This record gives sequence, structure tokens and C-alpha cells, in this order.
Amino acid sequence: MPGRLKGKTAVVTAAGQGIGRAIAEAFVAEGATVYATDRDVEKLEGLARAKRRKLDVRSTRAVDAFADKVGAIDILVNAAGFVHHGSVLECTEADWDFSFDLNVKSMHRTIAAFLPGMLAKGGGSIVNIASGAGSVRGIPNRYVYGATKAAVIGLTKAVAADFIKKGIRANAICPGTIQSPSLDDRIAALAKLNGITPEAARQAFIDRQPMGRLGTPEEIAWLAVYLASDEASYTTGQIHLADGGFAL
Repeated sequence: MPGRLKGKTAVVTAAGQGIGRAIAEAFVAEGATVYATDRDVEKLEGLARAKRRKLDVRSTRAVDAFADKVGAIDILVNAAGFVHHGSVLECTEADWDFSFDLNVKSMHRTIAAFLPGMLAKGGGSIVNIASGAGSVRGIPNRYVYGATKAAVIGLTKAVAADFIKKGIRANAICPGTIQSPSLDDRIAALAKLNGITPEAARQAFIDRQPMGRLGTPEEIAWLAVYLASDEASYTTGQIHLADGGFAL
């Protein structure tokens, strides 16, 4: 049923590839005016009918200036993130700080910048990309990544609780392993680290999914459309697993 987001304005971070790009494309297809943002603006090429904009979500100044320029919106999707590989023993302070800044504080920046406009309009939907790793399930070698994604869930629930009576909904999506350029990079790094072929490394990711396959960005985007739309008007403060049974 196309047109579920007709008349709505959305901002999507990390829209250059993977889940963020699929969400931007799905929102456009559903009739939204979409600001597709990425730190690397070249990655936004080919996003038809979207307003492609450069945005570094690690910069409070840049996020605030962008929000001032865009004005009030209806939907905010926070998809920027980084997957650190390793346990606490492989996590330096720099790794910790970078991971929390990109995976968590970036969401604080965008929500703080766009929420006043949503409140002025009388409502809005915030969709944060969390993960099956974190408070949902502990995963080996995802120490700081899991910590950041658990924080995303806490942040999401806090925003939902604070503004539930003011028309603001906030929900989190927890994907399993999703095929993306980011995953390809991690597979290549894992293969090199363990001295195995990329094919073997990829199969290891597939084997941990009970469905026996990787998810697609589009499968996450369909859920994001629902949460952004008025169809989910009675849903807030929730985590939504789309993980192929990973957390069972």
C-alpha cells in the first residue's frame, strides 16, 4: 500500500549504504520527502528523489546547523554506526570513545536538534537502529559494540517515556546479521585475522543465523516504514527484533 508516508518529511542518517540507504529508498517510495544524509556525500549518488546532504553526525555544530536549515520534520531515522571487533582486552580507550560517539552520542545530537521541531508540530516518530547484540544478547568479540547498542535501547526508551504525552514516538530496530558493504568489510577483516578464506568467513556469519541466511537491508527498511508511519501510532518505547531468529 504505497503512500504510507505521504506528506511527511524524514531525515535519515548514514543513508549512503546498507540499512540507511534502504530506509531512505523505502521512505521515498512511500511518498515522504527524504533528507538522505551521509558523511561521504558521494555514497548518496543514485538516491533518486531524495534530498542528498552531507552530514557528519559526530559534529554537534554540523547537526545543529543542519536541523536549523531543514526545519521541523516528522520522522528521524538514526542509522549511523560502527562495529568494533574484540573483547574488553582489545578495546582501547580510543575505540571506546569513537564507538560511543558514533553509535550513541550521534543519536543524542540528532534527537536534541530535531525534537523541538517535532514538538512544535505536535508529534513525530524516531527510529533508532540498535542491534541483536547488546542487551538483547551477548555476542563474542562485540564488547564495546554491544555496550553501545544496549545504550541505544536505553536512550530510545527514555525519549519515549519523556515525550509520550506530547505526540512523540521512539522505537528501536534490532537487526541480526544484514548483508551490506559494512559486513563485507568485516568479513574481509575476519578472514585476514583468522587466516581463512572470505567464503569461509562469510559462512560463519550465515551459520549463526537460525534461518540459515543473512538478512537484507530491505527487510529492515520495511519495518522502519511501519514504525515511521501512522500504522504504528500506538507503538512507542519498544525494541523490534528483525534478526532471523538470532536471539531465540
